[in-house]
Amino acid sequence: QVQLVESGGGLVQAGGSLRLSCAASGRTFSSYAMGWFRQAPGKERECVAAISWSGGSTYYADSVKGRFTISRDNTKNAVYLQMISLKPEDTAVYYCAARRGRTTGVVTTDYEYDYWGQGTQVTVSS
Repeated sequence: QVQLVESGGGLVQAGGSLRLSCAASGRTFSSYAMGWFRQAPGKERECVAAISWSGGSTYYADSVKGRFTISRDNTKNAVYLQMISLKPEDTAVYYCAARRGRTTGVVTTDYEYDYWGQGTQVTVSS
């Protein structure tokens, strides 16, 4: 069983920055594809960024391209989401997710992920 714990959320003004972290337990983290999802009230959960198990491939939703950066450190069993130029519409609960099995490329659909964190709230004020 893999446990994922997100941190780094909070309240920030529009235009500000936050860095989310996701710490994973387990010895096979380096073989997991990882993703960051978010869900705002009344909206469906969406993938905002994803990274392959090797780190060689990344994906960004159009709404965050150029503002969010996903990265991973397999030596620390961690994945990060650097967010800059935040907008009020970025307000949501952010979740990290892991898919086991050295999947080729990135994974962007939530049902393909095996493990989820508890989420961290990001609130961007205008």
